[in-house]
Amino acid sequence: MSWLPSLITHTPEEGFDLAIKLSRMAVKKTQPDDDARARMRPDYANNADSLTMASHVVATNFRTVAQANNFWKS
Repeated sequence: MSWLPSLITHTPEEGFDLAIKLSRMAVKKTQPDDDARARMRPDYANNADSLTMASHVVATNFRTVAQANNFWKS
């Protein structure tokens, strides 16, 4: 089974969780070396600009998921 079978979610909260997963998978696929990601984490985990950029990526992915779900309207 694919790690991303669908962008459709039941609720906005599930959609936000999916947006986070999309963002994390992008990092994992860009840098597949677990050890390299672990070494880099302290650099960005304590950097306000890096965290703000990560939040922006999640927000962009959430927008995509929200649109795919017709903003959860019936």
